[in-house]
Amino acid sequence: MTPKEVIAMAKENNAKVVDIRYMDFIGTWQHFSVPVSEFTEAAFEDGFGFDGSSMRAWQAINNSDMIVIPEPETAKMDPFFKVPTLAIIGNIHDPITSESYSRDPRGIAKKTEQYLKTTGLGDTIFVGPEPEFFIFSNIRYASEPHAAFFEIDSPEGHWNTGSDEMPNLGYKIKPKHGYFPLPPADQYQDMRTEMMLTLENLGIAMECQHHEVASAGQSEIDLRFDSLVNMGDSLAWFKYVLKNVAHKHDHTVTFMPKPLYGDNGTGMHTHMSFWKDGNPVFAGNKYAGLSDEALWAIGGIMKHCKSLCAITNPTTNSL
Repeated sequence: MTPKEVIAMAKENNAKVVDIRYMDFIGTWQHFSVPVSEFTEAAFEDGFGFDGSSMRAWQAINNSDMIVIPEPETAKMDPFFKVPTLAIIGNIHDPITSESYSRDPRGIAKKTEQYLKTTGLGDTIFVGPEPEFFIFSNIRYASEPHAAFFEIDSPEGHWNTGSDEMPNLGYKIKPKHGYFPLPPADQYQDMRTEMMLTLENLGIAMECQHHEVASAGQSEIDLRFDSLVNMGDSLAWFKYVLKNVAHKHDHTVTFMPKPLYGDNGTGMHTHMSFWKDGNPVFAGNKYAGLSDEALWAIGGIMKHCKSLCAITNPTTNSL
């Protein structure tokens, strides 16, 4: 998609606002909005300025100016905003040198794809994540000088067998028994389907959705594999869509790895492969049908696992 086509898309959909989105160093999608009148072809070269010192672990206050340059092929109409809004993902650049910012996660992913090509090992990285999450109906927490607590709830939660729900029909899921009961025990089938179809309507290829092992609304929705940068964009949309669909139904989604004591936690199994000239580099005649390159890749992950966790799992609540 070209800049001209993106502008035409905004007009065709009667967009009044353009929402510029990018990911901070911690992995949170950030955004700001501009009127569609400010969204010209020049914006795809000049970008939009913002304060980089307000982003966690980015710029110092005395050197805060940064620009985000929209990527034309990422344009989509936002499915949640009241005013018709075109959402587009941008790349972070230095406003003086125009160089890609070293702490922009999307920029790092693009450099990774480019580096693979320079090694001669492959020309494409395919990634297929299986994100797990919980859907909760209520969350309460506080951390004060004199007290601290948290409390979460779900109509599926096994702890609600004695709750006065007027009536309590008894359809609760025991710990580690959530894989895959039909409704009415699974109370989030329709919500997960809405999440999945919303993502499909955004042009993101989906594979399946289902309840997961834990009680209290643990779920999984799988995306069809794609290249590294494309999948990063899709996963950002994924988390955004899930949280907003749940919010519409007065629920909340969390990707915390272990919100429930004594029950299964949440992870994100991720399938990865290198391809070259349309052929899988990791396929071969070694152990389990793997190639030397695949075994070396696994060995590299194992050797550098502790260091990699600083990037993949930097906090106790990392997905």
